[in-house]
Amino acid sequence: MTSSTSLSLRFSPPPHTVLPSKPRRSLVVSAQTAPPAVETDRLEPRVELRDGFFILKEKFRKGINPQEKVKIESEPMKLFMENGIEELAKKSMEEIDSEKLTKDDIDVRLKWLGLFHRRKHQYGKFMMRLKLPNGVTTSAQTRYLASVIRKYGEDGCADVTTRQNWQIRGVVLPDVPEILKGLASVGLTSLQSGMDNVRNPVGNPIAGIDPDEIVDTRPYTNLLSHFITANSRGNPDFSNLPRKWNVCVVGSHDLYEHPHINDLAYMPANKDGRFGFNLLVGGFFSAKRCEEAIPLDAWVPADDVLPLCGAVLEAFRDLGTRGNRQKTRMMWLIDELGIEGFRAEVEKRMPSGKLERESSEDLVNKQWERRDYFGVHPQKQEGLSYIGLHCPVGRLQADDMDELARLADTYGSGELRLTVEQNIIIPNVETSKTQALLQEPFLKNRFSPEPSILMKGLVACTGSQFCGQAIIETKLRALKVTEEVERLVAVPKPVRMHWTGCPNTCGQVQVADIGFMGCLTRGENGKAVEGADVYVGGRIGSDSHVGEIYKKGVPVTDLAPLVAEILVKEFGAVPRVREENED
Repeated sequence: MTSSTSLSLRFSPPPHTVLPSKPRRSLVVSAQTAPPAVETDRLEPRVELRDGFFILKEKFRKGINPQEKVKIESEPMKLFMENGIEELAKKSMEEIDSEKLTKDDIDVRLKWLGLFHRRKHQYGKFMMRLKLPNGVTTSAQTRYLASVIRKYGEDGCADVTTRQNWQIRGVVLPDVPEILKGLASVGLTSLQSGMDNVRNPVGNPIAGIDPDEIVDTRPYTNLLSHFITANSRGNPDFSNLPRKWNVCVVGSHDLYEHPHINDLAYMPANKDGRFGFNLLVGGFFSAKRCEEAIPLDAWVPADDVLPLCGAVLEAFRDLGTRGNRQKTRMMWLIDELGIEGFRAEVEKRMPSGKLERESSEDLVNKQWERRDYFGVHPQKQEGLSYIGLHCPVGRLQADDMDELARLADTYGSGELRLTVEQNIIIPNVETSKTQALLQEPFLKNRFSPEPSILMKGLVACTGSQFCGQAIIETKLRALKVTEEVERLVAVPKPVRMHWTGCPNTCGQVQVADIGFMGCLTRGENGKAVEGADVYVGGRIGSDSHVGEIYKKGVPVTDLAPLVAEILVKEFGAVPRVREENED
């Protein structure tokens, strides 16, 4: 079993990293430093190791949520680590639904294997979420995933997620054991990617090829993923968290990694001639609360990325509350203990028992203008380029994936990169071949290297087509409304528009320039219709902040003119009629 107390790795500092001439301030204002009064017994770990798995102690089980009861009743990781999935996959859905234990297996516990039953809209079908650290994948992996979804016909498709990851749809339970073997054969896993686990580690999508990168994030995100899953064998040390947990490693001035919405963000910083990371903690979105990450007032050398991650996870696992699911993300624990109290719990779980204070020498340039990765860009490797392609709202079919794999093999090195904006990058293309690649028919249609200015920043969650929690359809509607808006106004610069089908905000609407959160509202005749709460003013980058509600309960049929109005009022757009008259 992997433990944070025994892991330390040697990393060399990036060769191009230089100490800044004068100290820079932290990315965000420091949180409270005086911890609230906390009873000593509150710091007693709430879980204990029993038969190789962490389980909630009897004395802390009063008032726990239903998901915790499901975990206590049967250990979810046994479905993978003890091959429980093999027997479960042999049962019919009727047999499974006839018993509470197996019904909970398919509706809850299989999420530890990355399998999400679509009971409401696609009974008997599953979405499978993978682990794809840093969004780096290969043509072989992409072809394999295409082969899986192709057999499911119209139900089979794939999505690029807002965590640089693949999700595939249409999977049926009898196929799962073979799919898991197939994933392993191409170096993929879906393990520990759902429910109360660590989600896909995010990094710079152009890591290792970016001429302006601070540090190559790929080694760190790969190690984090292997550490958390024990090299895809399953790691019970971190599989019974109070709630889901997100991590990213920042390697770009552009902050492509969105550190402020992660539970733990590694921010590159030097200290006394050593390269390492300052730490932000607690960022999250939920239906009831959204918070930006705050400084832990801590710095770790690059060698201690894994021990620090383990220490934070152990503190959260041991001390986090397990009652109301809306109040079990890590920031609620930080609120309860105070940032210094939480920091002390992390520090005592470090192998050395010590945690250095934050460095003032952070390496992110606050004045940096975020770069557009669409189209052709030179890599740091002479003679090579990368090409950013638009993937409309992240949705792909099997043929699309096969074609991307072919292009990666023909023009690049057989590698593809996924981005948190649900787009795709082909790296390592010989510059002499870029024009030939740009002439490929595949790039002339949906997957354009030059998308329109509003399509560039369009993001959408799964929506009601597949997700039982979504209130409205999102993906097709996002495209349709954007097309309508483009006919109404001309926009001078990119505007990021995000859609989410419900208050769980998987589409991250609060950090969008304009965000749409699905709801039911009243139409002209007073009947309930699909609508959206509209947010405006979210920002990403060094001056990140959460957007505010602009208008609630707008029927979806009324969104295009409202968005056009917002674009003119807030973003310098010009009405098309006036633009044509001036011409």
